[in-house]
Amino acid sequence: MTVTTRFAPSPTGRLHVGNIRTALHNWMWAKKHGGRFLLRIDDTDAERSAEANVTAIRDDLAWLGLGWDGEARQSERFALYEERFAVLKAAGRVYPAYETAQELDLKRKVLLGRGLPPVYDRGALKLSDAERTAFDAEGRQPHWRFRLDHDTLIVWQDLIRGEQRFDPKLLSDPVIRRADGSWLYMLPSAIDDVEMGITHVVRGEDHVSNTAAQLQMFAALGAEAPQFAHEALLTGSEGKLSKRLGSLGVDHFREVGIEPVTLIAKLARIGTSDPVEAVTDPQPLIDSFDFAHFGRAPARFDEAELAQLNARIVHQLDYAVVADRLPAGMDEAAWVAVRPNLETVVQAADWWAVVEGPIAASDIGDEDRTYLVEAARAAAQIDWSADPWHALTGALKETTGRKGKPLFLPLRRALTGRDHGPDMAALLPLIGRDRALARLAAAA
Repeated sequence: MTVTTRFAPSPTGRLHVGNIRTALHNWMWAKKHGGRFLLRIDDTDAERSAEANVTAIRDDLAWLGLGWDGEARQSERFALYEERFAVLKAAGRVYPAYETAQELDLKRKVLLGRGLPPVYDRGALKLSDAERTAFDAEGRQPHWRFRLDHDTLIVWQDLIRGEQRFDPKLLSDPVIRRADGSWLYMLPSAIDDVEMGITHVVRGEDHVSNTAAQLQMFAALGAEAPQFAHEALLTGSEGKLSKRLGSLGVDHFREVGIEPVTLIAKLARIGTSDPVEAVTDPQPLIDSFDFAHFGRAPARFDEAELAQLNARIVHQLDYAVVADRLPAGMDEAAWVAVRPNLETVVQAADWWAVVEGPIAASDIGDEDRTYLVEAARAAAQIDWSADPWHALTGALKETTGRKGKPLFLPLRRALTGRDHGPDMAALLPLIGRDRALARLAAAA
């Protein structure tokens, strides 16, 4: 059996962090087992689906490095759904229901008012042929429901949640088709999972009751069901379900300078017993990915922690990985010099501007100005071909008696205009003799 997973977004908007996590875990599971990861665009809702969102979904997955092995679109598979629908209809597993939305809402309110679960009462199955004919005659179009088998307990072994048991009598027969003939999520998804050979479905725990109904759909279609893994939902840093998580997408993370591998490193381990690690290659995360490590408590997503992780990863990135994003003229030596002081790759441009100048003057006291006069004289005499920073500070320590902060800080301020930054031993050769002499003289 070839492990086959799928990511099935609806193109009604951009991907958010929850979607990205679902895509990632499906991708990782397939990659771990040498299987296939498929992209399925669930665009049965023609009114809300937009082609721009389809393009954005592909672009977002590509930016993350989540390549897919095949793609399908539900809008191109309607003939298949009609064929399977006809089979289920002939077997009595789907049936027309004529209640309006207002009538259904009233039924739910009555049940809730009695302290009962708002389960559909199957009123449509009690209609006589004459009543159906009358509805048809007045132009009322039915929606269609899948008829659950009330005599068979629904049981499955979830890869995260363990054994799951549902009494179908406590579930409403799911609506699978609207009165206008358009499809809802449940049945087309099950049909596609069968036809595409999906072996594992990884999704949020909010789909658990959907899975219970879909397992009966798989059986009615004469097909073996995939294995399911239902993950705990993400929460915000405040520990509650956050609306903000629904607005955090790839475009946001790119804008604030988060690396794709940072997002992968965070989302690969969030909600598991494994520590989040600052890796630059996702392969170790793939190798260790295991649903047995997932907990059932909500998984906490904290942007501040993500930013900290990003800095740790940026500090490890090789020049070849970032070269095409660096300012013109910035070579490997410059990248290695500034890398430890970066939180995002784009910040390298700030330090390259410090190297190339001009720099803003820093507040320097009179005592330090005298010191910098001596520094300019010493800088003109040292050997710049080896280690100019230690040659300069060594000479000044000997001639001025300064050491520690009084020795180093005035030099850093004069040469960079800042109090903190990369190791001056690495930065000074990049600034170079001529610019350094000019800056020391100007500061003095």
